Amino acid sequence: MAPRHPATLTSLNNLAALYQAQGRYAEAEPLLQQAVSASREVLGPRHPATLTSLNNLATLYQAQGRYAEAEPLLQQVLSASREVLGARHPDTVATIQALASLYRAEGRNAEAESLLKDGNPPK
Repeated sequence: MAPRHPATLTSLNNLAALYQAQGRYAEAEPLLQQAVSASREVLGPRHPATLTSLNNLATLYQAQGRYAEAEPLLQQVLSASREVLGARHPDTVATIQALASLYRAEGRNAEAESLLKDGNPPK
C-alpha cells in the first residue's frame, strides 16, 4: 500500500495508539505527526480522518502533561467537528469531553464545567 493511502494512515494511527498504550510516547509521536501531515495533504484539513489524527496527537500530548500543545489541537478539532460532523455527533461530543478533561487536569474547573454545560470553550 502507498504511504499516503488512507488505510496506511489508519495503520499509523493504530500503531501509535499501541505505542501510547505501552507508554512508548517517543515512538508514537512521530507516527501521529506523520499521520496528521499526510491526512491534511491527502484528505484535507477538515476530513474526519484528519480530525481523528489531530485528536490522537492531542491525546498523546495530554497523556504526557503537555497541555499547552494539546489544547489548541483539541480546540481546532472541536471547531471543525462541529462544522463537518455537527454538534451532536459522537466524535464532537468526545472532543468536548477530552477538552474538558484537559481543563480539569490543569485545575481550570470553571472552564471545564462551562464547556460541558454549553459545549463552547471559553474565550
